Amino acid sequence: MRYAFIGLGKLGGHLAASLAGAGLSLVVHDRDAGLRARFDALGVDWADTPAQAVQGADAVITCLPSPVVSEAVLEQILPAMRPGADWIEMSTLGREDVLRLAARAQNAGMGVLECPVTGGVHLAARAEITVLVGGEAAQFARHRLALEALGNRIFHMGPLGSAALIKVITNMLAFIHLVADGEALMLAKRGGLDLKTAWEAIAASSGSSFVHETEGQLILNGSYDIAFTMDLALKDLGFAMQFGRAFGVPLDLASMTEQTFVKGRAAYGGGAQSTQIVKLLEDALGTDLRAAGFPARLE
Repeated sequence: MRYAFIGLGKLGGHLAASLAGAGLSLVVHDRDAGLRARFDALGVDWADTPAQAVQGADAVITCLPSPVVSEAVLEQILPAMRPGADWIEMSTLGREDVLRLAARAQNAGMGVLECPVTGGVHLAARAEITVLVGGEAAQFARHRLALEALGNRIFHMGPLGSAALIKVITNMLAFIHLVADGEALMLAKRGGLDLKTAWEAIAASSGSSFVHETEGQLILNGSYDIAFTMDLALKDLGFAMQFGRAFGVPLDLASMTEQTFVKGRAAYGGGAQSTQIVKLLEDALGTDLRAAGFPARLE
């Protein structure tokens, strides 16, 4: 089976490289031609346009930054896809966007899976990321080997739209945990505790979280380099608030977290690392959260 992969950014580049490493037939494209060298070194074919990438492909995988970009790419590839080919969308989209774009692809004769991922870019680099799947069971089975090349935990959540919902839920929790972790570390610092020991104690306690154990290290290093931006965080929190309104669920913590990220974007810019949300508290109190022995990036 031949795959096309479109969108080779910080996350997509690792995902495509994992497919290549698993020996799958692959052609890739990104509008940034500077990313080509990585895939030339892997022996992967490069296409100059999305339409060129999908010619002859059995399935196209997209990993893109927004619904607007996903829709624009879909418009480019639909005329070039062979009948019966599948679209595997790995971007984080709202459920309504997933269903609307999937209907367009299905009306053109394509099968559709939504497969957003969660866990962080560092896990994508190790092919250990979690893959969340929405779509028909037969299509999931057809592409399971490819998905297993990308991650080590795969969940078929149900029909199209299901994966979009759980992905937004997991991201919502991550951002809430991030703000909470910053407050916890600041309380430890201002209370006179050694931050390295405090981080270790929290990690071994009932108060720990995946965010504390991963992004907490980048906060203590001072790099904040999680490869995820304030803009992307606010996009996902916006999706969460939409779901809350649609399902009648009051999301008080998510709402407060969204407003904190609005302040973070105003202070540091939409392209700043999402982990820098903790810097709001550091700057307000004139107290940094640095500790020795923590990495600048997660490997």
